[in-house]
Amino acid sequence: MASKDTTAKISKMTFEDALSELEDIIRNLESGETNLDGAIAAYERGTALKRHCDDKLRDAQEKVSRIKLDDAGRAAKAVPEAINEKQS
Repeated sequence: MASKDTTAKISKMTFEDALSELEDIIRNLESGETNLDGAIAAYERGTALKRHCDDKLRDAQEKVSRIKLDDAGRAAKAVPEAINEKQS
């Protein structure tokens, strides 16, 4: 399980940085050149990075879903979060 310090550092990462590190971890694990302890530590960090990426994507999806489009398909306005939360 990732430590609180590691989780806190990951939570400050951008989506792109977290995804890039996750891809590096996957490549490293797939190469088979990591010892067992290193592989377990990498897997734990990768799991935390994946969770962070999932959270970032979900947040982005929610923001996009609040954007209202006009008849021409252009962004007209965003729905205030308080109204959106009441509809949920």
